[in-house]
Amino acid sequence: MAVGARHAPLPARFLMSSYYDKHVFFCCNQREPGATCCNNQGAAELRNYAKDRIKALKLNGKGKIRINSAGCLDRCDEGPVLVVYPEAVWYTYVDRHDIDEIIDEHLVHNRIVERLKI
Repeated sequence: MAVGARHAPLPARFLMSSYYDKHVFFCCNQREPGATCCNNQGAAELRNYAKDRIKALKLNGKGKIRINSAGCLDRCDEGPVLVVYPEAVWYTYVDRHDIDEIIDEHLVHNRIVERLKI
C-alpha cells in the first residue's frame, strides 16, 4: 500500500466483541534487587486475590472477566499497576480494599475509579 493510502476496513470477524468483556493485566514484573518493581509491592499476591474474587463472584470465563499477570508494563515507578481492557484504564493500588473497589466499580458496574486511576 502506498504511503498515505487508506487502510482497508477490518473484516467483520475482527469487529465482533472480544472473547472477554474485560481483560485485566497486573504488572507482576520482578526486577533486580533494589530496583523499583510492582512485584516488590505485592502485585502477584493481589493479582491472585483479584482472580479468586472474580471466580467467587462467578464473573470469570468467556464473555466475562479475565485476570492475567503481565511482565513489565513499564510503569513500575507509579506502581503497583494494572490495566483494564478494552477501556485501557490504568490503575495503581495498595491493598485488597483498592482491588475490591476496582472490581466492584469498574469491572462490575463500568464506573472508573478516579482516585486510583493513573
